[in-house]
Order: sequence, then C-alpha cells, then structure tokens
Amino acid sequence: MVDSWEWARRVLEGAGLDPGRLVGLRPLSGGTYNAVEELLLTDGTRYVLKVPPASTVPGLRYERELLVSEAEFYRAAAVAEVAAPHVVALGEDAAVPHLLMTACPGEPWDGSVTEAERTPLRRELGRQVARLHTVTGPGFGYPSGALGPLAPDWRTAFTAMIEAILDDARDYGARLPRSVDQVASTLSAGFPALDEVTVPALVHFDLWDGNILLDRRADGELRIGGLIDGERMLWGDPLADFVSLALLGDIKKDEAFLAGYREEGGRAEFDVPARVRLALYRAYLYLIMLTETVPRAVDDEKERWVQSAVAPELVAALDEIEALARVAGA
Repeated sequence: MVDSWEWARRVLEGAGLDPGRLVGLRPLSGGTYNAVEELLLTDGTRYVLKVPPASTVPGLRYERELLVSEAEFYRAAAVAEVAAPHVVALGEDAAVPHLLMTACPGEPWDGSVTEAERTPLRRELGRQVARLHTVTGPGFGYPSGALGPLAPDWRTAFTAMIEAILDDARDYGARLPRSVDQVASTLSAGFPALDEVTVPALVHFDLWDGNILLDRRADGELRIGGLIDGERMLWGDPLADFVSLALLGDIKKDEAFLAGYREEGGRAEFDVPARVRLALYRAYLYLIMLTETVPRAVDDEKERWVQSAVAPELVAALDEIEALARVAGA
C-alpha cells in the first residue's frame, strides 16, 4: 500500500512538478466525502489534493465522479474571474482518481466575522456569485454524468436529480418527515415552474460559510480568498445557489448579498414561479442532507441535529410548494 507521501510525490510528478520539493503534507478537515490534503513545497507554494473514497464505499447516486464536476467548476470560475482554486491536474484513472489544485488563501467564514465586516463581505460575495452565473454550459444537470448525460432542458435535469435522491432515500431507508411517495407528489406540483429556466448557468450549489474562505490582508481588511469545494456544481438555475448561501434560512433577508448580486447584473426577483423554484431547491438540498446520514453512518449527535434542524425545513419547503402551486393554479 502506497503511503500518503509517496502518493503525493507521484501526483506532483504526474503534473509536471518536482516531487523532491515536497516538504509538508497535512490533512484538511471540513469535507464530508473526499479525502483532502494540503501539499507544501520548498518555495512555500501550497497545493490541495483530493482523492475520492473507494468505489465500494456507500454513497448517493449523484456523488459518482464528483471530482470531474469540481474541476469543471474551477475552470468555469476562472473564466468568470472569481476567486477559486485553479486546476493543476485531474487524474481520471479509475484506479487512482484525484484532483490537484492550487490552494486559496484564508480560512472558512466563521463566527469571528464582525457585523461591520460582514456587510461588505456579503456584498462582495454577491458580486462574485453573479459573475459565476454569467458562465453557461452545454446542457442542464451534473457534468460528471453521474445521473446520465446533460439534458436539453432544466425540468428534465432537475426531475432526474429528484428521482435519484428519492431512490437513494428508499434504498437507504432514510428517515424523512414525510413518506417518499408524499414528498414526490408534492414536489411534482412545482415542476411546471422549472420551465422558466432556459439557460444552463454555472451553479456551485454548496456555498455555505465553510466553503467561503476569508483572507485577512496585511492592512487588516478581510477579503474573500476563494470559493472552494465546487464538487457539487451543476448547470442549471442560478436561483439554486441561493439555498446554500442562506442555509436553513431565507436569502431574501440577506440585503447586502442581494445588493452586490444585483450590482453585478444578477437577476434576483422573487415572484411566485421563482419562490416555487427556490422551495424545490431547498427541498432537494434538505433531502440530500437527510439521506446522506445513512451511508455516512453519522453519530447520534449529528443525526439528532439533522432531524431537529433540517427535517422541519424540508416540511416548510414542501408546504410552500403546495401553497404556491394552489396560487399559480388559481
């Protein structure tokens, strides 16, 4: 069995870098799926190496080939001139898949950010996310191909995503606040609103605080150092990013973010069809969060948190879809 140091040297060599310059290797925490390590070279350059679990490890259907999606996100972010890692090498060999990328400066956004710092940071984040959404793809869905080829329209792609997570919930016997069939029936009432989305935009879909790095400059100012962990990206509706950006909350209350988003040309309107779509995307994310606890074999504390914090939000999203569908049909 190859140890981490030897494997890191092989990856560096395969990327055209001198493996003899590797002087530091440390695991990075915060990820829930891939193994992540930071590589330090003699000149101070830092890289991040991601390796997925073995194919025999239980997971969700959409999680196959996540590194392909992550590399796609970083390449697209570079086009949009958004702070994010740069792809150095993507190893797609089934035996040793990996992604080597540059490291971004900073630490994950946390509770130490003051209110005075938060407002300009959220405004800048809004501008960066709006730039991401200007990048378009060749079709709708996951570029990894985990759920099949890209679809010609958003409804086809998103309904396939819903079907996949509901199949996962059935297979794993996930504890949902409503039956899988009830959830499926409610969600289907909102699907017509998906037809308003006609352009496949770049969507990160996992922009919670832990995936936003903040870098304190020499003058003390905090700036966004990078948007990381783009492995769950998809081509779809820009509104889908608003869910994780206000995880378990309401993006409409984030005035600074929305101001920056609109300043950069982003469209953030919350009419009935948009609210239906937002509720659909909330439901999708919360279904993932509830279902993944089974293959992840989370501890009792995490399971209690998911049931107390996430399950009620899924119910709220489903209730909103039902209410708005009645309004739309009136």
